[in-house]
Amino acid sequence: MDAEMKEVISVIPNRILKLHTTRSWDFMGFSQGKLGAAQEGEVIVGLLDTGAWPEHPSFNDTGYGSPPAKWKGTCQTKNFTCNNKLIGARYYNSENSYHETDIPSPRDSEGHGTHTSSTVAGVYLPETSFFGLAEGVARGGVPYSRIAVYKVCWANGCGTADILKAFDDAIADGVDIISVSLGGGPEDYFEDPIAIGAFHAMKNGILVSNSAGNDGPDPVSISNYAPWTLTVAASTIDRRFVSNLALGNGEILTGISISTYDLNGTTYPLIWGGDAVNYTAGSSPDSARYCFEDAMNADTLAGKIVFCEAHQDGSTILLANGVGTIMSDELIINPTYAFSYPLPATLISPQDGRKVLDYIRSTHYPVATILVGETWKDAMAPLVVSFSSRGPNPTSPDILKPDITAPGVDILAGWSPLAPPSIYDGDTRRVLFNVISGTSMSCPHASATAAYIKAAHPNWSPAAIKSAIMTTAYVMDPRRHRDLEFAYGSGHINPAATIDPGLVFDISETDYINFLCKQGYNTTTLRLVTGDNSTCNNTILGRAWDLNYPSFSLYVEDGQQITGIFARKVTNVGAANSTYTATMYMPALISVTIEPSVLTFLQIGETQSFTVKVTGPTISQQPIMSGAITWSDGTHAVRTPLVVYNYIPGAPWPL
Repeated sequence: MDAEMKEVISVIPNRILKLHTTRSWDFMGFSQGKLGAAQEGEVIVGLLDTGAWPEHPSFNDTGYGSPPAKWKGTCQTKNFTCNNKLIGARYYNSENSYHETDIPSPRDSEGHGTHTSSTVAGVYLPETSFFGLAEGVARGGVPYSRIAVYKVCWANGCGTADILKAFDDAIADGVDIISVSLGGGPEDYFEDPIAIGAFHAMKNGILVSNSAGNDGPDPVSISNYAPWTLTVAASTIDRRFVSNLALGNGEILTGISISTYDLNGTTYPLIWGGDAVNYTAGSSPDSARYCFEDAMNADTLAGKIVFCEAHQDGSTILLANGVGTIMSDELIINPTYAFSYPLPATLISPQDGRKVLDYIRSTHYPVATILVGETWKDAMAPLVVSFSSRGPNPTSPDILKPDITAPGVDILAGWSPLAPPSIYDGDTRRVLFNVISGTSMSCPHASATAAYIKAAHPNWSPAAIKSAIMTTAYVMDPRRHRDLEFAYGSGHINPAATIDPGLVFDISETDYINFLCKQGYNTTTLRLVTGDNSTCNNTILGRAWDLNYPSFSLYVEDGQQITGIFARKVTNVGAANSTYTATMYMPALISVTIEPSVLTFLQIGETQSFTVKVTGPTISQQPIMSGAITWSDGTHAVRTPLVVYNYIPGAPWPL
């Protein structure tokens, strides 16, 4: 198609993006929502992912009536059948390129899409587990809501052209919430298909919930940071999967692993990878110690447990007929999330790894066994996990990202029986439920929460739904997160509180257009995002301080004084005749003035405005300072974080 044709809004290269529960809902205090099947059943959640496994028990439609009348979608029935729960399915492959494991239909052969969609709205399934681990009731956050899947991701990734087309179809089909657990690197909004698609969704009253990305803990690593989307970080729940290691000297070391193999306490010869060198291949102990493929003599490994000084998928040991593997990696100091392996395996800390090596070197016949997996209580949860991508926002520094954190570690949900259940692609076991981690898993928790709000308040705008999620969040412990709100945004999602937030920060399409124009967009680039005839007319460039966002972010150029004035307005969605009073917490270095500090509402739906003035001294190389403003009427606490930060673009982030 010619980019000069008037019908063409924009032409961007087709790129490939990446894919980014028995306990998680209970952990958040959301064992069962207050809404019933009738309300939830009117909500349709669309998922852009790898499709779904339609016969999965999570999508059983027993007791469901027909889809809502607003549903205009379709079910592409090539090797796929929909029902009154899984009401729609489409697939896209603009490159017409398929991997040997791909199925040209909406059917999920990767597992990812079945996992995310069942996390959002899977039905109640008691006595569910992963080979006996994580046993309990598996369900989605809104188990009565409907699901529509849009398969845009395949074995080789997710095409941007397919993502844009799926957004258009989902909007036309009549979905209420769109969940997108995928993304790429930082892009300008008019080059980002998810930002563009999400803007079109917002125009049509649909909130898009996005994963923040798995490139943490590096700063400025966040994906999907457009202000009209909900950006979700990943944090732990109060459950850890542990597989302990017993050495022949009686020492027990704790390892992290989703281990389903039982060696019955039998000990096996223990060998260090560096002692199994494949000299004929020109290897050495320096490479064999990491258990690289072909670096070790396979005959030496048979019947043994192998200690490797790197995290591996276990395939090297498995294919050499090894019994199991113990792994330690200097880059993984304190493992906080677990993997499943195709053989008995566990990941221990580098400190404990040195104990294993000392034991091997101190005895003629070292032996060990790997104990079957256990589920332990994690009293430290929730903590933002290391892989969760961090802010600040690389394109709009005055918009705080991520927005929220949600459970994304060791989440059990539905799985495709065609996909391996471990990190080794050659694993031949097959399951209908799997435990995996990622911001891809936290995103559907937020999507389900948004669907819950939509069921209670069908006429709320996407911004109002997003505001309710952010301002009711649980406060995270700043002492355990050195990058503070750049890790967790407004805090940890609190689904039960979201349908009664008291006040909401609403944002219109016009507000977002004014934001883009002030950020330097002209009419041409603006239309690449909006897809319509919007214009930027003589707009003075400026900061994003007057976008009615439910958080405050003040970026200060290096060596400049702290100064900023934010304009905000809140809409009363609580009780009539209510009065809210502002309180705040900020570091002593920063002065904050709120005017007015008392807001009185006579009726529901009334809007009041206020300003926040932030001042302070000159700062240089200051990563982040944070506090919060809370509006309270004695019943509701409407909390908004306020962060001040400074760094030199391109310089190392001084955490």
